[in-house]
Parts: sequence; C-alpha cells; structure tokens
Amino acid sequence: MKKIALVICIVLISTSCKQETKNDQSSNHEHEVKVSETETKKTLSPHTSEMAVIDGAHIHIDYSSPGVRNRMIFGGLLAYDEIWQAGAHKATWIETDKDLEIQGRDLEAGKYGFFVIPSQEDAWTLIFNTHWDQHGKDEYNKDQDVLRVKAEPSESDSLTEHLTYTIEQTGDDTGIIRMSWEKLSIQIPFKVI
Repeated sequence: MKKIALVICIVLISTSCKQETKNDQSSNHEHEVKVSETETKKTLSPHTSEMAVIDGAHIHIDYSSPGVRNRMIFGGLLAYDEIWQAGAHKATWIETDKDLEIQGRDLEAGKYGFFVIPSQEDAWTLIFNTHWDQHGKDEYNKDQDVLRVKAEPSESDSLTEHLTYTIEQTGDDTGIIRMSWEKLSIQIPFKVI
C-alpha cells in the first residue's frame, strides 16, 4: 500500500512539474513576442528631441522621427501642397523662452506646433501654430497660426534615413533650425531678440 501511495505521489509531482515548466515556457514565449513587437514599433518612428541655448534663449524641438524605409517621401508618402505635422504621430512642437526673429518677423517666446506644407513647384510653407499638443494634424486650424514663412528646400546626394532636426549657432545671437529627411533639407535662420 505504501508503494502505491509513493508511486501516485511521484506521478502527481512529476505531472505538476511538467505543467509548470510548460506554463513558464508559454509565458516566456508570449513575453518575448510582446517585447519584439514593441521594439519594432519604437524603431519605426522613435520619439526624440533637439535642444540648444543661443544667446540665452533655450530652444527645444520635440518630435517623432519616421524613417524613409525605401519609400518615396515627398510627393509620395507626403503629398505636395498638403499640411504635414513635420514628424510622425503627435505634431512636432518648438519651444523658445525668448522672442525670435524669423525672416524679419517676430515669433514670441512660447510653445508652438510646427507644420510644413511641402511644394513641388514653390518654396515650402513653414507654420508656427498655437495648438502644439495634438495628434498629427487632426485638429490643425489655420486661425491658430502665429507665423508663416517660406523656405526653399535644398537637395543632398546622401540619404537622411530618419527625420532629423538640428539647431546650430551661426553667430552670437543667431542660429539655424534645420529639418532634414530623405534627400531634402529646410533651413530656418533666426535671431534672438
């Protein structure tokens, strides 16, 4: 009788251990798949920012950086003559804690949604809008624009895979905000006032 009870205990313990191992493996597999999907989503359009201090002005650009991924971007993924949130997901925003002069016009200290209208024929339209916290261009309203300027894109032989913003100092109180993606680049010269 003791032998039968011992055999039953061993069988139950063995079955229980096998089930726990199977559950652990299943759980680990599901976790690995979820991490992999999350990592893939993160690398497609990573969230990033660019900051600089020029003549005491702290300038900050916050954006999601989509990749080219063998696609035609301007005139393909992004239609000409249509508004674009100048990044992926949420609208790109630019913040300055001092007034800036851009193309002879003032941009007051503040936080702004940054939008672009690419054009195949003409200079591109660059827009600073008071509604900075929005998904894409879903809630864009032209009446909330505080500044619109024009800029000619320049073409490069090399590919910029991910949308990139840089802020470069060009003088004691001057700088350039540059947006580069695919083989095009836009420059926004500014002066701290």
